[in-house]
Amino acid sequence: MPCPQTASNLRLYCRSMMQEAINRLRENIASVFLGNPEVIDRVICCLIADGHLLIEDVPGVGKTMLAMALARSLDGTFNRIQLTPDMLPSDVLGVSIYDRNSGEFELKKGPIFSNILLADEINRTSPRTQSALLEAMNEATVSIDGHVHQLQRPFLVIATQNPLDFEGAYPLPENQLDRFLMRIHLGYPNPVDELRVLNERPATTALPNIEPVVTRDQLLQLQQQVHEVKLADELGQYVISLAAASRDDDELRIGLSTRGALALAQAARASAVIAGRDYCIPEDITTNVFPVCAHRVFGAGYGAASRDGIGLRAMKRVLQSVPSPA
Repeated sequence: MPCPQTASNLRLYCRSMMQEAINRLRENIASVFLGNPEVIDRVICCLIADGHLLIEDVPGVGKTMLAMALARSLDGTFNRIQLTPDMLPSDVLGVSIYDRNSGEFELKKGPIFSNILLADEINRTSPRTQSALLEAMNEATVSIDGHVHQLQRPFLVIATQNPLDFEGAYPLPENQLDRFLMRIHLGYPNPVDELRVLNERPATTALPNIEPVVTRDQLLQLQQQVHEVKLADELGQYVISLAAASRDDDELRIGLSTRGALALAQAARASAVIAGRDYCIPEDITTNVFPVCAHRVFGAGYGAASRDGIGLRAMKRVLQSVPSPA
């Protein structure tokens, strides 16, 4: 339903409608993903912040099901790629094929031409194919044979990956990780939720029946609402101080970039929208530091330990060393 254009309470009305959309989205995903509700809010936060999401955990804890529940809850085009070591960039982007009848090359679009792209097990494919996503994730465009194709908004990549020490995993390069607004871990469900999974089997009973509850226009309105959230100067300076502290950390060789600081501020604005506010508070920033920043900072070594453990420990130190504004 469109917002009324002449009512004096236009802003409040629109905000109320958007809150209803968020609640519908939350309930729809929760009907399938019987796990931590904070994870669902984190996924929604990434979505309305117009960012891309990386879900990392061991197999069998619901990564793909969570991603598919989100995608099916939105009224937009959706494609899924099961990435494998032998995939080529053209399998993701598409390829130009010569048409003998017309005498011209015709573009056969790949799965990336969608509103929601689920890249399942992204670190099982080669870095060459992983890099095919870079331009699309950064600029929402695809370049094929010298032609630039604009992707339809909204455009969201949800990628899942296994831990780096698993067999056949290719680590994502730093510039690829930096394109993901958030990286989250699901963990194992608590005993109560795990018993519900055993009894209800949501992957086979609930997921096939899930219907869209948020339209494409409503999602675009939510994303626009995020941009309008006020970030006070004191909070902006807090984000900058966190980034500066990460760059001065002795255990890190790469601290938080300016793009990382922008991502943290954008996630904070999205958290405010989910909470029903049009302004940010310090908690909007601190609750997003780990999912937004930990995968963007790197220790002196390489491998799973330097990407996960060192990054998390470093951001904990950064949070403790920089005082939060009152």
